[in-house]
Amino acid sequence: MPIRHLVLLKFKVDTAPAQVQAIEAAFAALASKISAVQSLEWGTNNSPEGLAKGFTHCFNLTFADEAGRAGYLPHPDHLAFVEILKPTLDDVLVLDYAV
Repeated sequence: MPIRHLVLLKFKVDTAPAQVQAIEAAFAALASKISAVQSLEWGTNNSPEGLAKGFTHCFNLTFADEAGRAGYLPHPDHLAFVEILKPTLDDVLVLDYAV
C-alpha cells in the first residue's frame, strides 16, 4: 500500500529568501537522489483561510510502501538535507498516511 509523507515547514523569520530557495531546491532534489521516492511535489501556502499557523511550505512525497519510507528516513542524502534544514526551521509538521 502506498505511503504519503507530508512535510510542512515554518521558517524562522530571519531566514533569508535565498536560503529558503536553496532549501526548496535541495528538498525537491531528493526525488532524484533517493530511488524509494516515487514522486515529490511541493508548493507554498496560498490558502485564503488564514489557518496555516505560520507554515509556508508543504512537501508531499509518495513511497510504494512502508519499506520505501523506512529506507528513505535514514538515507544519507535525506539526513544531509535535514542538517541543512534544521538551522532555518521555526517548526515542522510531518504526517504520513497509507493511500
